[in-house]
Amino acid sequence: MDIEQNQAELIDNFVKQASAQKGTALGSVILEATSHPSLFAFSEILAVPTVAELEGTENSVYLKVLQLFAHGTWSDYRSNCSSLPQLVPDQVLKLKQLTVLTLAETNKVLPYDELMMELDVMNVRELEDFLINECMYAGIVRGKLDQLRRCFEIQFAAGRDLRPGQLGSMIQTLSNWLGTSDNLLVSIQEKIKWADTMSELDKKHRKEVEARVEEVKKSVSVKLQTVSRPKLSSEGSRISTLNLVE
Repeated sequence: MDIEQNQAELIDNFVKQASAQKGTALGSVILEATSHPSLFAFSEILAVPTVAELEGTENSVYLKVLQLFAHGTWSDYRSNCSSLPQLVPDQVLKLKQLTVLTLAETNKVLPYDELMMELDVMNVRELEDFLINECMYAGIVRGKLDQLRRCFEIQFAAGRDLRPGQLGSMIQTLSNWLGTSDNLLVSIQEKIKWADTMSELDKKHRKEVEARVEEVKKSVSVKLQTVSRPKLSSEGSRISTLNLVE
């Protein structure tokens, strides 16, 4: 089962669970969702009405945890840990995995030093083990570990939930890309048209050259015939004269 289908089934399951609970009871659902080893998207759960209703209540901390896993990083947690519950080991692992995905959104070459700082990892061996065992084997990223350059080259990274306000920026980026693609297509069509025109001109020029060659051949042939006729005529006259003499 691929990761997209597995995600969809897990999301649907947790959305149903969250819809059937309220208040404090949502805490266990959110804990399970944010600890699940195969779930990396949470926006659909955030959109569940009973979850949104946690805002401003005594149970709002559960909403904050879910928002952290939808849009935040391990650094965000460390900066706000005093206002959030202590994470269980599975949540810590999940948030660090999500942190790698966030870093991959803006840079396809991630320096080891930056990764160690963002993930709170002490050495390169620990970092590489994490990237291999917890990220690449999990299927959320693909890439190459470059020990010489001390960096992780990203080839593929799963997308995270869109942050508030990010949709407009994404639409603008896609619109710019579409405009660039349209301009490129027009340029390619113009080059194809130019190539077709040059091809036609080349064919026309080739025909003109061939016609000219044929004209030259005919002209040369006519000149050769003209040059050879007097000789034949002179020879014939000489033979006739000899006959008359005899």
